[in-house]
Amino acid sequence: MPTTAKRAPARERILTTAEALFAAHGLRGVGVDRIIAESGVAKSTLYVHFPSKDELAAAYLRRVDDSWRGRLRAAALAAGDDPREQLVGLFDAVSASYERHGFHGCPFINAAAESEPGSLPHEVTVAHKRAVRVWVRGLAQAAGAADPDALALQLTLLVDGTLAAGKLEQDPAMPAAAKAAARAVVERACPPTA
Repeated sequence: MPTTAKRAPARERILTTAEALFAAHGLRGVGVDRIIAESGVAKSTLYVHFPSKDELAAAYLRRVDDSWRGRLRAAALAAGDDPREQLVGLFDAVSASYERHGFHGCPFINAAAESEPGSLPHEVTVAHKRAVRVWVRGLAQAAGAADPDALALQLTLLVDGTLAAGKLEQDPAMPAAAKAAARAVVERACPPTA
């Protein structure tokens, strides 16, 4: 008796389809009708799971948030136990992003550019950027930074700038340059204890 592949639940199909389309074309570049057609669901099914396009965009951004923060943490941990090295090592996640086929820059920066302040996608984007900065601040504090807030801001600006530059050109020298800059900033902000 032949077996057939079980279809993913409708909500998952919608979200997976939206994720691919939003990443490639932006939030405004994709209409609900295209998401419905490509996910193979009825319009009513989409609206049962996501009452508005903003709700769907927010769910997409939350999924990307989980994935991106996981990749940042993994890259930091791969750099070893020293928080100074972890602060530099997190830039390996940025480098890996450039290597992914279909890289279109930072989904959060892209979403912020397309969303009205106060909209749900904009709020999710702001929350994501703050959460990453808080995590980096914790590493900066553990590394002995005199001003962990300033170091976290500097490093997250480097991450964001490098990801934004990737939208324009995917020059592999960019993440390497950002990592070198991060190392210099960390060494200045967190001198080694003798």
